[in-house]
Amino acid sequence: MNMQNPYIQLANLQYPGYDTTQYYQQMMPYQMTPQQVMPQQVMPQQITPMQPSGTMIPGMTQTPGAFVEESYIENILRANLGKVATIYMTFENNSQWNAKVFKGVLEAAGRDHIIISDPQTGRRYVLLMVNLDYITFDEELNYIAPTLPPGVR
Repeated sequence: MNMQNPYIQLANLQYPGYDTTQYYQQMMPYQMTPQQVMPQQVMPQQITPMQPSGTMIPGMTQTPGAFVEESYIENILRANLGKVATIYMTFENNSQWNAKVFKGVLEAAGRDHIIISDPQTGRRYVLLMVNLDYITFDEELNYIAPTLPPGVR
């Protein structure tokens, strides 16, 4: 059985009365088998669970289950959920407002976002960290200092 290139077969169906075999053989000198045209089955990949944020410090021995946590802004914010925060942000290339201040109850914080709610209106805001300048609180903050090995400041 003479297996013709599937693209040529398709072109001949699209343009009845015209034999596009010669044109496609010049444009695509190789011949593809139906197995090459059909997509191969993809085996599912194993997903690795996300690790806690933090960095290993070289030369420090680790006990199983323990890790050194760096003082990321999201960790500071998570330690202060439920407190009222005033968030100062700037937005480049914005003709309406270049800077804006948001005030509300801190509900959640991630690596790239902060979620606050306005207790008066009930409106919630998802604010992007990329626009964050600084945050102020009117009360004392909960802060957990990062654990460092002896001799490291």
